[in-house]
Amino acid sequence: MSELVEDFARQDFPRKDYMDGNAAAGVFSDIFSADITSARGQCASCGNEAVVAAARLYPDDHGMLLRCAVCESILVRVVETDHSTCLDLRGLTFLEIFA
Repeated sequence: MSELVEDFARQDFPRKDYMDGNAAAGVFSDIFSADITSARGQCASCGNEAVVAAARLYPDDHGMLLRCAVCESILVRVVETDHSTCLDLRGLTFLEIFA
C-alpha cells in the first residue's frame, strides 16, 4: 500500500488543475464524522496554519492529494482501493477538528 501512496505523490508540480479543499468533503465524510474541511491544520514544511478548505486538492483515479496553498507541500494523501482507504497525514503538524 505504501508504494501506491508514494507513487501517487510523485507528480509534476506546481500544477494548475487543482480544486479547493472543500472538494475533499465527500471522501473525508466517509472517514470522519466531523466536517474536516473546517478543521484547522499546520503545514509541517512552511508552518502555514489554515483550514483544510484552503488547501489545494489534486484528485486522481487512486485518491487525492491535499497540498499547502502557500508552499505546495503535501499535507494529506488519501488512497482508496477496493478493500481499504489509506490516510497519510504526515504533512500536518496538527489537525484541530472543531465539534
